[in-house]
Amino acid sequence: MAAGASLWRRTPWGQANGGQWRYALRNSLAMCLSLWLAFVLQLDSPYWAMTSAAVVSFPTVGGVISKSLGRVVGSLIGAMAAVMLAGLGLADPWLFTFLIALWLGLCTYISNHYQNNVSYAFALAGYTAAIIAFACVNVDDPRHIFDIAQARVSEVITGILCGGLMMMILPSTSDGETLLASLHRSQARLLEHARLLWLGEASADVRAAHEGVIGQILTLNLLRIQAVWSHHRLRRHNKLLNFLLHRQLRMVSLLSGQRRMLHNLPGQEARLQPLLTEVLNALSDPDCDKVRIARLLAPLAVGSDDYRLQTFWRRLRAFCWTYLECQRWLSRLARYEGQEWPTPPRHSSLTSHTDSLEAAYNGLRTFASVVLGCAFWINTQWDSGSAALTMLSICCVLYSSGTAPLKGIGNMQNAILLLSLACFAIKFGLMIQIDDFWVFCALLFPAMVTMQMFKLQRPASAALWGQLIVLCGSFLAITNPPSYDYQGFVNDSIAKVLGVMVAGLAFQILRPSSDGRKSRRLIRRLRLDFMDQLAPRPHQSEPEFESRVYHLIGQLGQGTDQSARRWGLRWGVVLLNCSHIVWQLRQWRGKDPALYLVRDGCIRSLKGILTAGGVQHDSLGRTLAELGRISQGLAANPEPAAQTLAGLVWRLQCSLSQLQLALPGSADTR
Repeated sequence: MAAGASLWRRTPWGQANGGQWRYALRNSLAMCLSLWLAFVLQLDSPYWAMTSAAVVSFPTVGGVISKSLGRVVGSLIGAMAAVMLAGLGLADPWLFTFLIALWLGLCTYISNHYQNNVSYAFALAGYTAAIIAFACVNVDDPRHIFDIAQARVSEVITGILCGGLMMMILPSTSDGETLLASLHRSQARLLEHARLLWLGEASADVRAAHEGVIGQILTLNLLRIQAVWSHHRLRRHNKLLNFLLHRQLRMVSLLSGQRRMLHNLPGQEARLQPLLTEVLNALSDPDCDKVRIARLLAPLAVGSDDYRLQTFWRRLRAFCWTYLECQRWLSRLARYEGQEWPTPPRHSSLTSHTDSLEAAYNGLRTFASVVLGCAFWINTQWDSGSAALTMLSICCVLYSSGTAPLKGIGNMQNAILLLSLACFAIKFGLMIQIDDFWVFCALLFPAMVTMQMFKLQRPASAALWGQLIVLCGSFLAITNPPSYDYQGFVNDSIAKVLGVMVAGLAFQILRPSSDGRKSRRLIRRLRLDFMDQLAPRPHQSEPEFESRVYHLIGQLGQGTDQSARRWGLRWGVVLLNCSHIVWQLRQWRGKDPALYLVRDGCIRSLKGILTAGGVQHDSLGRTLAELGRISQGLAANPEPAAQTLAGLVWRLQCSLSQLQLALPGSADTR
C-alpha cells in the first residue's frame, strides 16, 4: 500500500492540488461537451467547437468572459471578411491573393497597435478569415461560402458557450478577491520599496526592485480588466480601481523623488533616518491615521528654517497622505456593505505607448509571406496548399506581437510534429474501430485531463502542452460521418509543418527589431513626450504622462539590452520627477511679479537641456549651476511663497543632477 501511494504521488494526478484538478476537469469537460453539442447540432466540422473551448480556457472567470467576447467579435469580423474576400476574388486567384494578404496584414498591424481585447479580436479576425477563405478557394457557389463561414462561427460560439457553462459549474477563484488581495500586496510592497530607497544601501538591487514594483502595478491593470468583466460590484467601482492604480504609480514617483533629495542632504542622515523608520513602521499599522503621522513629522516641520528640509517634509507628508488615502479606499472595498461613497478624482485609463513603426513592419511581413505562399500555391496547384497557407497565416498574425516569435513558432512546429505522429496512430489505429461517440469520449476525457495536468505542472513546457491541447481537435478531425482519408491526413500534416517552417523563415529574413533599436525608439519617444510636457498646453496630462513613462519602462524591462534597461529607467525617473515639478511650478502662486519671471525662466531652462537627440551636457552644467544660484537667492527672501519656490527649484536641481552620470557622446544618451 505504501509503495502504491508513493507511486501515485509521483504521477501528474497525484501531484495535482485542488485548484489544478478543478481547472483540468473544467476544461476537459468543456471540450467534450462542445464536441457532443456540435454533433447534436449537426455542424460541418465539430472539432472546431472543441478547439474553441480549449482556446478560451482561462484560470479566472473574468479571463474567460473577456477572452470569449474577444473571440466572438473577432470570429464574426473574420467570417464577414472571408465571405467578402472569397466572393470578390472567386474568379481571379491573384485578386484573391492580394485581398486576403491585405486583410491579414491589416489585422496584424491593428493587433500589434492595440492591447488586450482589441488586439486579441483582430488577431482572431485575421486568421479566422484565413481558415475560412483558404478552405473556399475551390468553391463555385458564393452561397456555399456563406454557409461555411456560418458553420465556423457557430462552432466557435458553441465552444465558447460550453466553456462558460463549465466555468459556472466548476468556478475558479474570484477575480475580485484576487484583485483586492493583489492591491493590498502592492501597498505592502511600496513600503518595502520605501525602506530600500530611503534606508538601504545604493546597489544594483535598487534598479531591479524599482522595475519590479512598476511591473507589478502595471500587471494589476490587467487584473482590473478581468475583475471588471466578472464582478458586478467592482464594475461599479471601476473608476475607483483606476484611481488607485494611478495613486500607486504616483507613490513610486514620490519615493524616487525623495531618494534624490536625500542624496542632496548631506549630514542629515542622523536626523532623518530614525524619523523615516518611525514613519514607515507607523504606515505599516492598519490603524494608522493622519494624526499619528502628523505628530511624527511635527519636529521636522518646525525644527528647522532650512528650506530644503521644509521641502523634504512636504514631499514626505504627500507620500504619507497618498498612502493613507489608498489604504482608506481599499478598506472600503474590502468591507463593502452597499453604501454609497464619494466619487474619487477622475483619471483616464493607464496610458500605454504603441510602436506604430514596428506594427507596420509586422503587417508588411505578413502581407509578403501570404503573397509568396499564395503564388507558390497557384503555380503548383498543391492539393494541401490551403492547410499550409492557413498555418502560415496563423503564425504570422499570432506571433508578430510576441517578444520571442521564433520560440513560439518552434513550439508550434514541435506540437504539429508530435500531433501528426500521435493522431495518426489514434485516428487510424483506434478511432477507426470505434463506432460509439461515448466510447470515444471515455478515452478522450482522461487524455485531456492528463495533458491539462502537464500544462499546469511543467511551466517550462506549458506553451507546448497548450498548443497540443488546442490543436489536437483539428488533427483528429472528428466529423459525422467519420472520414478516414489516409493520404489526405499525411498531406495535410506535411503542409502544416511546411507552413510553420515558412513562417519561421519569414521571421528570420524579416527579423523583428532588435532590443537595441526598439529601445532607441522608446527612449526617443520618451524625450519627445517630455518636451511636450514643457509646452504651455501639453497634450498629455500629468497622470497620463506618468503612466506612459512607466509603460515605456516596463517595455524596456522586457528586453535583453541591459544598457537600455538601465538608461530607460534612469531617463524615465528623472524626466518624470522633472515633469511633476514643472506641473507644480505652473500651479505655484505668489504676490511678487518678479518671482513669476524666475519661475518661467526655470521652466525654459529645461528646454535647452533635453532635445530629441539626447542630453546637452554643456547646457546641463550651466543650468544646474544657475538653479543652485536661484534656489540660494530665493532662500534669502523671507516671503513664504519665495521659500516654497526655492524648494521647487532645489528639487528640480536634485532631479537633473542624475543626468550627469551619462557620459557625453555615449551610446546611451544618443
